[in-house]
Amino acid sequence: MTDKVPSTTVSPEAALELLSPTEVSQLVNQTDAELFKIFRRCALAVLNTGNNNDNTNEIMEQFKDFDIRFIRQARGIKLQLSNAPSSAFVDGKMIRGIREQLFSVLRDVVYITNEIRNSERFKLSTQTGITDAVFHILRNANIVRKGDFNPLVVCWGGHSISRDEYDFTKEVGYQLGLRDMNIITGCGPGAMKGPMKGATIGHAKQHVPNRRYIGITEPGIIAAESPNPIVNELVIMPDIEKRLEAFVRLAHCVIVFPGGAGTAEEILYILGVLLHPSNKRIPFPLIFAASHDNRPYFDTINQFIGATLGPEAQSRFTVISGDCAEVARAVRKGADEVMTYRRKSKDAFYFNWKLNIPKDLQIPFDPTHESMTKLNLSKDQPIHDLASNLRRAFSGIVAGNVKEQGINQIKEKGPFELSGDPAIMSALDRLLRTFVDQNRMKIGDGTYTPCYRVAT
Repeated sequence: MTDKVPSTTVSPEAALELLSPTEVSQLVNQTDAELFKIFRRCALAVLNTGNNNDNTNEIMEQFKDFDIRFIRQARGIKLQLSNAPSSAFVDGKMIRGIREQLFSVLRDVVYITNEIRNSERFKLSTQTGITDAVFHILRNANIVRKGDFNPLVVCWGGHSISRDEYDFTKEVGYQLGLRDMNIITGCGPGAMKGPMKGATIGHAKQHVPNRRYIGITEPGIIAAESPNPIVNELVIMPDIEKRLEAFVRLAHCVIVFPGGAGTAEEILYILGVLLHPSNKRIPFPLIFAASHDNRPYFDTINQFIGATLGPEAQSRFTVISGDCAEVARAVRKGADEVMTYRRKSKDAFYFNWKLNIPKDLQIPFDPTHESMTKLNLSKDQPIHDLASNLRRAFSGIVAGNVKEQGINQIKEKGPFELSGDPAIMSALDRLLRTFVDQNRMKIGDGTYTPCYRVAT
């Protein structure tokens, strides 16, 4: 039985901007059911920090009696919470960092609903319109900062990793912190928490004044990957595609640690961007990092990329194993090259405007049995398009593993089916079997029922 706090009220903390009377009425009267549903889901995830369950359905069932009500007050609103997880409180008072994250969620959900979803301000059917929307969400959250020249390093990796893999990510984070670099992750546990935790020590030793641990998430995944307690800047993006674009636009370098299907999705996303002909001359450091013992993980990833996308894709990343300081030095060197390029090209240091993100990688993909079956997984297409379609395949697998809608579809209709070029299917099957064998698909005791079927 999970401990819960029967009733409490919470007032805004730091992140929430002033609300207009219309927005207050919208929340108090719950006139937008979708807004309330999204906020409740994201709020529960924030309050449930530290929970090791990554099954969204089980979490929502466990806290089905959790409720939020909005109370109007002179400055805007406060929240009335019922049956909230007790782990978010100390001696009856909500932990300050969790309270900040809670109102960051409200800030973003209100902004996205009113300024993105329900307005015609952004043309979300165009590349430019989508990128503008991503920028404005980040700017509204105070994530993009013109005068901040410390590099932002995006760290990707699995939420279900071993202890030695976690310790390696933490040591890399420490080395990054010693070199005045800040961290962006998907905000969850595992390889998303480790670099942030390590960086806190490196930053403390160097007396870095502006320590940034940015977590970027979206409503579909947040329940399965609750924000870790080190995140001090949280932003909610509308969907996985805008989340991925936010990572790439903000990054001065990307480090990939070992992970599962979600990490493979991220790798294929960035390769789909970098392999586009218009991006070939734009510097973008991409480093795969693992301990010596876990180097075989990236050997497997490299073999998969070679078998599907070929040597050009393999040339876009560097693998560094064992030496955490060397990873940090390579990141610093790459970030400095990015800084030099952007100065010469008169691009903003805080947002990568020049990078061309193909529309196929921007438009939200709805993983259904029909859409997964129709994916073009053949070599008869440009490699950046193949990378994009492989990204969608892994996005569907992630949905089937941990997202509520995907889990429900698998229960109703069985596994997603993937088919295509025999060589690609064979490579995909080998990679997914490796993830399952290494317990990278789910947090838990190693039991996993695949949500997919690969035609080989």
